[in-house]
Amino acid sequence: MHEETASSAPASASGSRFSFAAIIDLIAVLATLVIVKQTVLPFSYLYAGPASTFSAMALGTYLLRRRGLSWADLGLRWPKSWLKTVGLAVLTFFAFAISMELTETVADMFFENVGASGRFDHVEGNWSAYLIIMVLTWTHASFFEELLFRAFFINRASSFLGGGLRADLIAVVLSAIFFGYRHFYYQGMNGALKTGAAGLVLGLLYLWFGRKNIMPLVLSHGVMNSLGMTMRFLGMRGD
Repeated sequence: MHEETASSAPASASGSRFSFAAIIDLIAVLATLVIVKQTVLPFSYLYAGPASTFSAMALGTYLLRRRGLSWADLGLRWPKSWLKTVGLAVLTFFAFAISMELTETVADMFFENVGASGRFDHVEGNWSAYLIIMVLTWTHASFFEELLFRAFFINRASSFLGGGLRADLIAVVLSAIFFGYRHFYYQGMNGALKTGAAGLVLGLLYLWFGRKNIMPLVLSHGVMNSLGMTMRFLGMRGD
């Protein structure tokens, strides 16, 4: 299935088959994600992740512009058909949810389910905390994660590997592994496996949608996280 809202990003930012500029960009962004998070983590368990994605987004934007690209080339465009986009978002939401549930069944057999390790306990019944976390949900945890871990990671990794279906699939798998790792520090191996599986599904859907419209992924991710945070706010979720 292909969206008709944007053209696909070029297989290589430099126009050559193997783009070493792409791997330099990718390493720089991944290093920023890791270093900023680990630097902020001793001071803020809650904001270490968002601080790293905000920093990586700024760097990623600069690097894309330096290569003559933009986020629009990677799928961040105003859809021609919002009806179709919402339909794809619903499909993505259910694929996202099913992947998490199926992986949880397996992960629970081998690893303790620590939930979110109390990272969001302060949200329960706290309007100000809830509003702040919802802002982060629709920036850091939906737009930024999809742009960085799907659009940027997959496109730059695939460009380095030479483009084509094989390179795309390898890039999706690598992106999913890193996405799972990103959640390990507060969800443990159980959560890392679940988020990694979700990242794999989201990455495959990103390819299936033709890399031309990332909004279905952003919307489904945002709604999924919003539901979870709302349940925490209402005291209906204790992890």
